[in-house]
Amino acid sequence: MNKLKGTIKHIQSAENISIVDVEIDNQNFRAIVLETPETSSYLKEGNQVFILFKETEVSIGKIIKGEISLSNRIKCRIKKIKKGKILTELKLLFNNTYITSIITTASAERLNLKEGEKVEAFIKANEVSIMEIVDG
Repeated sequence: MNKLKGTIKHIQSAENISIVDVEIDNQNFRAIVLETPETSSYLKEGNQVFILFKETEVSIGKIIKGEISLSNRIKCRIKKIKKGKILTELKLLFNNTYITSIITTASAERLNLKEGEKVEAFIKANEVSIMEIVDG
């Protein structure tokens, strides 16, 4: 599980749903959560939180042009590739933060991924969870 610490920059709520923007290492991450500032006290602009997302929810792209509906589009560099028969694990670095992606080995081979190469990581906003940071 990817777990990154960041600061809530903006919250937009309607009914019982919020879109929460969290800044991590000068990169904006967006999460759609079934909470609001009225139902969860830690959802406040300026608060530090963890965002969490599964490695299997991180898609990889190369030479992507145009717009797509995914909110979380992060330019990264591949630091390490661990290829298995079915799945490939990628260690990705954006700015000073590492994330992990697990994709099929067939996709890794089709994309001809190499260590040191620049790629984009994509994570759907509804696949990002927010966790309160509790002292102690």
